Amino acid sequence: MSRLAHSLRGNSLTARALRGSTWTILGYGGGQVLRLASNLILTRLLFPEAFGAMALVSMFLMGLAMFSDIGVGPAIMRSTRGDDRDFLNTAWTIQVVRGFCLWLVACVLALPMAWLYQTPDLAGWLLVGSLSLLIMGFNPTRMETANRHLALGRVTLIDLSSQVIGLIVAIALALALRSVWALVISGVLSSLVYLALNSALLPGERNRFRWDRSAGHELIHFGKWIFLSTVAGFLYSQGDRAILGKYLSLDMLGIYNIGYFLASFPMLLGGALVRKIMIPLYRERPPGASAENFAKFRRLRVPLTAALVLLLIALAVFGVALVRLLYDPRYDAAGAVVVLIACAMIVPVITVTYDQAALASGDGRAFFALAALKAGLLIAGLLAGVELAGLFGALIGQGLAMLAIYPATIWLARRQGAWDPGHDFGFAGIGALGVILAIWLNLEPISALIQ
Repeated sequence: MSRLAHSLRGNSLTARALRGSTWTILGYGGGQVLRLASNLILTRLLFPEAFGAMALVSMFLMGLAMFSDIGVGPAIMRSTRGDDRDFLNTAWTIQVVRGFCLWLVACVLALPMAWLYQTPDLAGWLLVGSLSLLIMGFNPTRMETANRHLALGRVTLIDLSSQVIGLIVAIALALALRSVWALVISGVLSSLVYLALNSALLPGERNRFRWDRSAGHELIHFGKWIFLSTVAGFLYSQGDRAILGKYLSLDMLGIYNIGYFLASFPMLLGGALVRKIMIPLYRERPPGASAENFAKFRRLRVPLTAALVLLLIALAVFGVALVRLLYDPRYDAAGAVVVLIACAMIVPVITVTYDQAALASGDGRAFFALAALKAGLLIAGLLAGVELAGLFGALIGQGLAMLAIYPATIWLARRQGAWDPGHDFGFAGIGALGVILAIWLNLEPISALIQ
């Protein structure tokens, strides 16, 4: 304990990384507990179709945000000018203009989306929900500055506080409205609270509208590959909702969304850690630069992967029982969804620490190439699976796509000198045993999903 306490003190890279990791885990873990509490309460106040409808709203808003992302956050984290006032204000100006444009586009597309998904009320939900995109554009760059320096304590506390307030608002609205509008309006109010807390409580100068030509050129030059990567990233992370929304009823889409929420926790936690911790580490200690750097990354990577893989195996084994414990019988089918998605995510969790090495080194082209291939394989797996065997087929298609993505991820990792084959193959063996055990124990509910 004394060695651990000593490691957490000071301003060395290791100390900052450990403190940042601790805050990220606490923040993300706390956030997921709040989301679970919200989920459990709201599923009793609302109905499965409400969560299916909100999945469509979230998919649309996230799609707009990702289709226009030029990587302001990663640019601030990696740039040598990341602490320069003109650079930060230029980045903030781009962000505000982007948020306003996104809101306008959402207003234009609301009716066509309602027609596409044959849900007339979707237009109104999107018109109101899109206000969150406008609000998010004003978020201060001080948030990214804190991430850049791994000073994540206050950022984490602000994030958790805004989620607590959002949960209270969502429950109050659900009690009053008993409709999808409770989820839509609470999402907008949560964005407003998040902006207010970050603007009031984070240290540093307030952002002002500013255009610095050289800063704008750097942001846009770096951002063109981030833009293309996030387009592919949207298809990879939200393509399942976009496709299944056309094939499934709203209640089944809601059940899928609940299952995905539970099963994706380890993967999303790993992604949050990697985005906040690994880019600064890769920037300051490239693993390909020396054997010492590579060894340091292995010491960080192994315990992280072990924890995430074990979490996924536990979710796969106990997913059905967990859903039956937490939810009422209307949501029982989500248990088999948890099992299959947790099994599918074991491979990407093993490789989650690799792709940020490309961003840290400025290799946006390779990062985009991997993101595009991931999206293409996942969409192909989903479409083929859902056409052949409905929801069950889509889940199996996702799993096969995750396996097919592995060689491309290794290609990227080798370019940066980050690939650790002993790490990958060792955890793959553990994961395979976990998958076999989970499917054997849950064969009956999985078979029911096929029907």
